[in-house]
Amino acid sequence: MTLHFSEALVREALPMEDAVRATEGVFRELGLGTARNQPRQRVRVPGRMLHTMSAGSAGLGFVGLKTYLTGRDGARFVVLLFDSRRGELAAILDAEALGQIRTGAATGVAADWLAPTEAGTCGIVGCGFQAEAQLEALAVVRPLRRVEAFCRAPDRRRAFASRMSRRLGLPVAPAETAEAAVAGKGLVVAATDARAPVVRGAWLRRDAFVAAIGGNALNRRELDGAAVLRAERIVVDDLEQARIECGDLAAVVEAGRLAWDRVETLGSVVASGRKSAPPGGALFESQGIAAEDIAVAAVVYRRARDAAKPIALGP
Repeated sequence: MTLHFSEALVREALPMEDAVRATEGVFRELGLGTARNQPRQRVRVPGRMLHTMSAGSAGLGFVGLKTYLTGRDGARFVVLLFDSRRGELAAILDAEALGQIRTGAATGVAADWLAPTEAGTCGIVGCGFQAEAQLEALAVVRPLRRVEAFCRAPDRRRAFASRMSRRLGLPVAPAETAEAAVAGKGLVVAATDARAPVVRGAWLRRDAFVAAIGGNALNRRELDGAAVLRAERIVVDDLEQARIECGDLAAVVEAGRLAWDRVETLGSVVASGRKSAPPGGALFESQGIAAEDIAVAAVVYRRARDAAKPIALGP
């Protein structure tokens, strides 16, 4: 029997703490070679683009894919989750919320393994849909005391700060500039669709953990070259996908200032079993990978199935 999970059911069944735990688990599998990830592929037609990405986990017993259609009128996200042991389509999940939560969770995992343990201040550039989950995940893994947020629209950043202050139960303040938001912070996030850098290395604390999560196309850049090269460790969620999507890194590689063999994967970091915050700071470049989707979809499927809330589609 194939089950369907709506956006509301996904949110109900996927607390951020559980998403971080599940995402960490699948990254460990990726590092050990018991999970596989297939980078995103795109098909363009007039006015639309279809994106498809797939993965499988031996430990979880699931394989699956996420596919989504984008256009000027928005996007629709769907995950197909297959039970690899039974050979059945277990679930179809509406996946807008799922994608938001798993993107935040990946940053949470990276921060837990690479950020200073006492990091309690965060600066975030971007006040949109993805920015919310980024702060939620960081609050799971680090003792956040204060956050400053910047985006170009003053009303939007004030509303974001007020909303996230209530949600997280800690001070979130609007910043007047991107530099003011990130300067001196132990944790820094860029969550934008910018095509030119919005965070510069000259603004960053030496040991800062930086997560850039918006640039999943070569024509997008959230960080300047100095912000990339200042990092003692550079980590990506998937190296093959980063090579074809990560504009921040590709620009520096093309300029001859960085080699891909210096870049680590989050799977190898987690599989090593050694949490370490480098004195020179760390950079996590997140493109968003299907393995994350499958890991959190499995959480939703098992929890909501057990609660008897999904809608059955099959006989």
